[in-house]
Amino acid sequence: MPPHPKRKHSKGRRDRRRAHDAMQPMNLTTCPNCGEKRLPHTVCPNCGQYKGREVVEVKKD
Repeated sequence: MPPHPKRKHSKGRRDRRRAHDAMQPMNLTTCPNCGEKRLPHTVCPNCGQYKGREVVEVKKD
């Protein structure tokens, strides 16, 4: 049988443990080519450029 806690942990102790569980906002940067928001170090999904050159060809609808 696994060990069981001897005493109940208080709500403050539980909440201090969960202090780092909150979701973080996404770190978005603006694309220098089109100005659209994108994740850093990734190809822009709007224009397909990365570091000033076209990496992915994006079809225009």
